[in-house]
Amino acid sequence: MAEGIPGIWKRVFTHLWRDKKVALGLLILSIEVCMALFAPFIAPYDPEAQDFDILQPPSPDHLLGTDEFGRDLLSRLIAGARVSLTVGISAVALAMLIGIPLGLLSGYYGGWIDLLIMRYIDLQWAFPGLIIAVGLMAIFGPGLGNVIIAISLAYIDDFARIIRGVVLAIREEDFVTAARALGASDARILIRQILPNSLAPIIVQGTVSVSYAILAESTLSFLGLGVKITTPTWGLILSGARGFFTLAWWLGIFPGLAIMITVLSINFVGDGLRDILDVKEVREGI
Repeated sequence: MAEGIPGIWKRVFTHLWRDKKVALGLLILSIEVCMALFAPFIAPYDPEAQDFDILQPPSPDHLLGTDEFGRDLLSRLIAGARVSLTVGISAVALAMLIGIPLGLLSGYYGGWIDLLIMRYIDLQWAFPGLIIAVGLMAIFGPGLGNVIIAISLAYIDDFARIIRGVVLAIREEDFVTAARALGASDARILIRQILPNSLAPIIVQGTVSVSYAILAESTLSFLGLGVKITTPTWGLILSGARGFFTLAWWLGIFPGLAIMITVLSINFVGDGLRDILDVKEVREGI
């Protein structure tokens, strides 16, 4: 029988301390989450407060310098962490909420249900996720909620294909056959038997997808298709720095580092979880 929830988390916490890469990633992400949660109390200045000290380099008063409107860059990056993490986590959660049921139904029932769902997934998979997100944002317009919806819809196929492959591999296992023989309904088998034993690849894919979602949000904001221009995000800050690279190097360097470090930390955790949970890429039936 495949490993359930208690076994998964026991093995994760047992091996976590041995993987320094995962520990480093979790440490950085924990700091960023705390920054996002307590941004109004941690930020040294109001991220939208303008001053006459425009384009000031890093100094004791402004540790990361100021932008073209005299706004403190550190405060804006802290506020941007809240937006980026909110978009990344919310978009992936919504994509999982839609993609996992599609994959479960497709892999368990097969037949015309599988054909219908997988043809839709194949159609979506034919286009890069970022292109789909750009197209959806052109339709929805700017806004935090619209960004979350657009990115989540772009990544539904990842979860649907992965969970379908897992279901195909375990739907004929003895414990599933036994539950079916005892008269368990399909819904009970899917929720109580198959889904808990499919958590390992879902956890890994979900972790890695958060980094993709953060990159997608930053890219959309950089292109002017993301959140409203009054909302401080790493992508918007980086976009605003394009005209000042030769005058104020810090405007482009620090937002870029924030994005890079966050995505790298999430990937560290995802790679570590993949090793700890012994998740292999599922290709059956794809």
